[in-house]
Amino acid sequence: MTLRIAFAASNAPIAQSAKAALTRRYGDHAEEGADVIVALGGDGFMLDTLHRTQDLGAPVYGMNRGTVGFLMNEYSDHQLEERLAQAEEAVINPLSMTAETQDGEIHRALAINEVSLLRSGPQAAQVRISVDGKVRMSELVCDGVLVSTPAGSTAYNYSAHGPILPIGSDVLAVTAVAAFRPRRWRGALLPKTADVCFEVLAPGKRPVMAEADSRSVRNVVRVDVRSEPSIGHRVLFDPGHGLEERLIREQFV
Repeated sequence: MTLRIAFAASNAPIAQSAKAALTRRYGDHAEEGADVIVALGGDGFMLDTLHRTQDLGAPVYGMNRGTVGFLMNEYSDHQLEERLAQAEEAVINPLSMTAETQDGEIHRALAINEVSLLRSGPQAAQVRISVDGKVRMSELVCDGVLVSTPAGSTAYNYSAHGPILPIGSDVLAVTAVAAFRPRRWRGALLPKTADVCFEVLAPGKRPVMAEADSRSVRNVVRVDVRSEPSIGHRVLFDPGHGLEERLIREQFV
């Protein structure tokens, strides 16, 4: 049976050129009803594709036409159907973010990599952290703080000196960005089932923005984060180059 493949590409010329070549060779099915969606671009475009197609049910196979391409496979226009048939699947549960702003508005978003709070003014942010309704840190003074999934642990989390999490570890990483007080705090590992609440102290003087996979909400006063097990993003990787292998390999470079 011939696979029904839908191609999606970023606006980068190299990605558009790849889509044209692949479409000529394999055709291009509509995403609705496709057996698999092939995303051509970088990690940012892959995240956008996963968010956009999460209700369609088809797995997404990325091919790198961007920069880093951690979530992507190597690009080739040869033997694509064979590669798709042999691909390994990883299921990623996103984070759910509920952010309240100073004017009382509620914003909701999903994040496959991380939810982050970042100072948006000249002064450091002051944040209170609660886990499952219990205050765990009464005041964190920092440039920011984030909650990362295992899939996103090599992204912003790792740049902020957070841990790389095995894909099947069922934990979340809470990582500070340039913590000033407590100066030595390097973050925490929490069960995947944990509800994390960030309350912004002195939001008028020390404004904070929240981001869920680069979807921004400004002037937040409270942000609640939890894993969303009801949503599973299906991502395909070439054999021997799956997400678990990539997370392990990243720790030895």
